[in-house]
Amino acid sequence: MAWRDGRASLKRLALFMSAIVLGIAALVSIQNFGKTLEETISGQSRELMGSDFLIDSDHPANERVQGIIDSLGGEQSREVNFVSMALFPGKEGSKLIRVRAMDGEYPFYGVLSTRPDVASERYQADGSALVDATLMVQFGLQPGDSIKIGDRIFPIGGSLLEAPGNTVVSTSVAPAVWIPFNTLDQTGLIQTGSRLQYNYYFKVDPSMDLEKLYTSIDPVLDDEGADLDLHTDTSRRLGRRFENVGRFLKLVAFIALLLGCLGIASSVHIYMKEKRASIAILKCLGASRKQTMAIFLIQIAGIGLLGGILGAALGLILQQVFPQFVQDFLPVELAWETHWGPVLLGVGLGVLMAVLFGLLPLLKSWFISPLSVLRISEGDTRGSKRLTAFVFALIALGIWAAAALLLENATRAFWFVLGIAVTFMILAGIAWGLMRLIRRFFPHNWGFEARQSLLNLFRPNNQTLVLVLAIGIGTFLISTLYFTQDMLLARAEIEDDTPAANLILLDVQAEQEGEVEAMIRPRGLPVLENIPIVTMRLDQIEDQKVETIRKDTTSTINGWILNHEFRVTYRDSLIPSEQLVDGEWISTFEDKSGPVPISLSDNVARDAQVWVGDTLVFNVQGVLMETVVASIRSVDWGRLQLNFSIVFPEGVLEDAPRFHVLTTYAEGETESAVFQQELVKSFPNISVLDVRQLLSAVGDILEKLSWVIRFMAFFSILTGFIVLLGAVRTSKFQRIRESVLLRTLGARGRQIRRIAIMEYLFLGGIGSLMGVLLSLLGTQLLAYGVFELSFTPSWIPFLVVFPGITLTVLTIGLLNSQGVLSSPPLEVLRKEGV
Repeated sequence: MAWRDGRASLKRLALFMSAIVLGIAALVSIQNFGKTLEETISGQSRELMGSDFLIDSDHPANERVQGIIDSLGGEQSREVNFVSMALFPGKEGSKLIRVRAMDGEYPFYGVLSTRPDVASERYQADGSALVDATLMVQFGLQPGDSIKIGDRIFPIGGSLLEAPGNTVVSTSVAPAVWIPFNTLDQTGLIQTGSRLQYNYYFKVDPSMDLEKLYTSIDPVLDDEGADLDLHTDTSRRLGRRFENVGRFLKLVAFIALLLGCLGIASSVHIYMKEKRASIAILKCLGASRKQTMAIFLIQIAGIGLLGGILGAALGLILQQVFPQFVQDFLPVELAWETHWGPVLLGVGLGVLMAVLFGLLPLLKSWFISPLSVLRISEGDTRGSKRLTAFVFALIALGIWAAAALLLENATRAFWFVLGIAVTFMILAGIAWGLMRLIRRFFPHNWGFEARQSLLNLFRPNNQTLVLVLAIGIGTFLISTLYFTQDMLLARAEIEDDTPAANLILLDVQAEQEGEVEAMIRPRGLPVLENIPIVTMRLDQIEDQKVETIRKDTTSTINGWILNHEFRVTYRDSLIPSEQLVDGEWISTFEDKSGPVPISLSDNVARDAQVWVGDTLVFNVQGVLMETVVASIRSVDWGRLQLNFSIVFPEGVLEDAPRFHVLTTYAEGETESAVFQQELVKSFPNISVLDVRQLLSAVGDILEKLSWVIRFMAFFSILTGFIVLLGAVRTSKFQRIRESVLLRTLGARGRQIRRIAIMEYLFLGGIGSLMGVLLSLLGTQLLAYGVFELSFTPSWIPFLVVFPGITLTVLTIGLLNSQGVLSSPPLEVLRKEGV
């Protein structure tokens, strides 16, 4: 009976099945992508690091660390990694690069791909440089040309195509240049303040237990300011980087599935009303309640199964397309294969969601009386409140279980379901309240067409609430994307009316300070800031040595505090990005007998678990200095200016070994480029950070990320449109009868068309406006609670998204109602059998 009855009704439910198809397709494609990425990263962890493990430090290996390195044996390579400026003799311009000074046969695993191929084998022997391929193209370089790094000019041996750790994102800011390790001293770039990374790579016997090695050696290295990283640590870190993005994309796809399920609930509601007489006849013929309900339950489960199968198939196709959006962010080349776990999960979710959301309207069949076949009234069938509450609880439990399965975390799934429920309730509450207001304050003085279009929102079997929810959720996702993206980009823009620094000069030595200023000012460029920086480490917190705290397994002090090399400054006043939250700001230290009063940022104070009045002892390049926390500041780290965790008063560090950071402002890109080139020629050790180029790179990255999110938001908004399309088709019978009645009463075709136009404008306008306004509130909460930023709304959702979605709703509605609107009454009556 389910099969026979379903064949006649399949077309009516096909659109809602397609809504499930889209949600399942999004989930299957994303989960397959995630599984493939996880397995690829795990399988290529050695290739990603280029070795079995490495020891890294920000200073050269001391005697104890060197002894450990020598004892490990196997094949070894070493590297010094740092950022510097590069010039190209005979070419205009300079570029910030990442220098990798290599010694040995690294990488031991993976590929060092160059053009020509022999360049990777010869560059250490012939003293040449391997230059990133994008940099070669940017400056029109060829093998045999030259690159100047510091005081040394290197011949370019070849272009660097592929190497461990290289991604499009990392090279967009500072492209990599490989040079021989033995040429490093000739560059003259190892100076005070230079931020260097020393890496020692190892390839050992495959039988070696790396986890045991890590357990025995890493604590010793920590005491010496070094660290041991296994190749598996690299894959775990990379996995965590993509984990949150993967969760977000899964949840967006899950929302698309939920919207499709709303469509199922709506269609089953109207479907069961149309089957009222059939159910009554079945019961008159002796069918039991269980039998009649089972007939339609089998139909709904079948729709869910078919939708799940089609969605899983579409998802396998989409997984070939989806990576095109994110390949630039991936450090590995993905090898695609089908994972049947996500496919089976997708099919199962299709059945589960269809049955759960179809249960509530399906319950009405349980309470239909056999006498209903004789009744003309289509009044709503009353059901059991307890049973209805039970079904609602079952739906909530099913959604939570599905979310927990996707997120692999029950607590996160609970908060997600709660957030979705609150969003849906807000949208439903606003829609319901708006409808009540329209009915309460109905505009009786409006024209007939406008009044009729509003009344259509309340017609029997109307689907106003479902449509507003579908349109609102899709609009909410897209608008939140635009608001958040613009908020982050706007944060990077200049906030003051006065020119802000767009060139930052790093690693200016103390003896170079005056000469650099003398080069800046004659060109009409201002010296906006001259910030002295001194490096130091924590030696003692209160009465405990750092080494003691590090070995104490019960300590709750954050580990980075104990191992970090702090770069601190001294000045006599707060800057605009800082606000005093506790204690007293000390501008000048005059009493040379007591501990030095310092100011800590709130995050450092929290992680070090110190407060105003507590003492800290710093190792300032071999000299111990006792300090006391005089104040704690909140720091706006999002502002484009130099902020510091620790600030000393004036009169303390002036004689300590230091370097400077100077900032200036260049009006045009040409002026900026000429200045950078001349500066680097005179002072090769100075690196220049061009804020314009940095913002451009960040903008490109955010734009690519936004495409990923828009791609997923597209599923939600398309699902909403399919729900709309199906709702229009399902309510076509009611619209035909209204059209016939209106035409019989003398209404013209153009009047009925105007009524339809206004009705769809109301539906699209209400849903999309609610979605934009709700996203405005949601982004404000994100700005306050997550990003801790001020928020100025973008106009794009109001000027583009809101009218765009409204017009799309209108177009879909009119296209599906065209047959009803254009046909004469008798033709429609005969065609539909009314």
